[in-house]
Amino acid sequence: MKLLVERIEFTDKSTIGKLSIDGEFFCYTLEDVVRKEKVFGETAIPAGTYKVSITYSPHFKRELPLLANVPNYEGVRIHPGNTDADTEGCILVGSTKNVNFIGNSRTTFELLFAKLKTAQDISIELK
Repeated sequence: MKLLVERIEFTDKSTIGKLSIDGEFFCYTLEDVVRKEKVFGETAIPAGTYKVSITYSPHFKRELPLLANVPNYEGVRIHPGNTDADTEGCILVGSTKNVNFIGNSRTTFELLFAKLKTAQDISIELK
């Protein structure tokens, strides 16, 4: 399964993107600000392609998608949330968007998670 995040809206608080699964639009994403220099907990991950696995998150106390080998980052996950306050470098998902906000995040995440749990090989590309 190939996930693609095309970053489309950039503000001084967040980055909004479109997530597609195998070429089909699925939902919106929200990340921290894209920066040249990393600011801990306030910077989107670098553009690139990363392997995704489903592992247990001690922080969230449940299984979540984890991106592997993100340079200078640890524990980058895909999870529910609505604003930049809900992420420290992770990717949030939602079905609606507004400036610095995505909505219906928990439901959207559970739909995405159900698809990811059945996939054998998952990668995510961020542009």
